[in-house]
Amino acid sequence: MDQRAAAPRIQRGVTLVELIIAITIVAIAATTILGTLANVASRSADAMVQQQAIAIGQAYLDEILQRWVVDPNGAPPNTGRGSWDLVDQYNGLIDTGARDQYNNPIAALGAYNVSVSVVASSALTGIGSAAARRIDVTVTRAPNVAVTLSGYRTSY
Repeated sequence: MDQRAAAPRIQRGVTLVELIIAITIVAIAATTILGTLANVASRSADAMVQQQAIAIGQAYLDEILQRWVVDPNGAPPNTGRGSWDLVDQYNGLIDTGARDQYNNPIAALGAYNVSVSVVASSALTGIGSAAARRIDVTVTRAPNVAVTLSGYRTSY
């Protein structure tokens, strides 16, 4: 008897069941990885919007902090934001769409809204509330961005 004919045959390849299982596992892994990447990509856009809101708030706060608490020149003119020279004049400012220091709208930043609150503050040791102001600048953008920056300005 021929020994070659009696030797078991070695199969090569995969069965249909094994192939379907492998495809299913790869599909689940790919779906998980792509879902994670999509989630990370959407968060990175949120971070950019958040940073833009912070930059806008910082620009407004810098503008206001350069103004006087007590005007050394007497009565200030009130011909618009470009002529304001007192911190208190910014109290209650609401801009729908970010604007520059001369109150001109900035088209690319129209989705950001800015509000300013200025209050007398006694939080600083040794400085009375008549000479100190707390400035809060809040920048919002729909649907879920809200940033508040605060600073103090004194007449000293």
